[in-house]
Amino acid sequence: MKAAVLREYNAPLEIEEIQIDKPGPYEVLTRTAASGICHSDLHVIEGGIPMPTPCVLGHEPAGIVEAVGSEVTDFKPGDHVIGCLNAWCGKCNYCLTGRPHLCMPPEMLARLDGSSRLTKDGGPIMQFALSSFAEQMLTHERSLVKIRDDMPLDRASLIGCGVTTGIGAALRTAKVEPGAVCAVIGCGGVGLSTLQGCRIAGASRIIAVDTMDWKLELARELGATDVINASNGDPVAQIQELTGGGVDYAFECIGLKPTIQQAVGMAAKGGAAVLVGVLAVTETVEFSAADITLQEKRILGSFMGSNAFRRDMPQYVDYYLDGRLRLDEMISKRIPLEEINPAFDAMKAGEVARSVIVFD
Repeated sequence: MKAAVLREYNAPLEIEEIQIDKPGPYEVLTRTAASGICHSDLHVIEGGIPMPTPCVLGHEPAGIVEAVGSEVTDFKPGDHVIGCLNAWCGKCNYCLTGRPHLCMPPEMLARLDGSSRLTKDGGPIMQFALSSFAEQMLTHERSLVKIRDDMPLDRASLIGCGVTTGIGAALRTAKVEPGAVCAVIGCGGVGLSTLQGCRIAGASRIIAVDTMDWKLELARELGATDVINASNGDPVAQIQELTGGGVDYAFECIGLKPTIQQAVGMAAKGGAAVLVGVLAVTETVEFSAADITLQEKRILGSFMGSNAFRRDMPQYVDYYLDGRLRLDEMISKRIPLEEINPAFDAMKAGEVARSVIVFD
């Protein structure tokens, strides 16, 4: 099959023919229909998230089941599915206390016998979670969720990561209350999904913050009540002036030290800074602990929207089909696999909300 392979950091992905194994007892072989291109993949390419090479990236897919292992009971060939990197075991403390997104047991992500699902000329190729930058995926069954057949798969792919991360940050992690005042820093795919989560939750005011006017206009279209171009002055001061003291929830959706600090500054007394974007593992952020204590501010980490994805993703599909969640506007480009490297260049330049690879 054809795949985009990471051979070395800070270098273009190589389009190669590689081999994929048959499903083991608890595995599912899926034909990839579409895969969103997520900023976390760029973090791996740039070395911000350590990953052995060679590997196939991609973790925002939707597709159609082609074959299942002998012990698989939840899926059959022909099922439409979304893949999620939050594999779960169903028996650990995290799973049993309603936090399966924190589980991610090693046996769900790789085979315990050491064999490789992906190879080339007999040599192993690593998987990055689902490895959806390829025509097929071979995963543990608990990396997938079945969805309705009437959901367009290119839009469904966004739900696999960016939408679930963003909308879940609002609905699951922060549990935004009706009437709350929110700020969303960064209007890419995750930020626009967070914004929509705030809207669906009933927030009375949603302030979008970015440095690009076209993204702010898209944010307005998707539900922002106010927009701030951070290139035109201190966004913290502008938020404080707009709201008379700060917001109930400030969502940081980029993963940068300065914007994380801004989120803390935007939060009102008793408010929360919700950290959604992924900061490079080598970086740290400083802020005043006294400011947090004396103003009772909270800092909430949100990993993949605190999801229980087999519950949440079908619900988000319903939200799209009934009009509450708008995904069409978030897809800036649909591309073939061969255009993946220019798509990453466009991401780095801030030219797209989301690019989606569409397979034949």
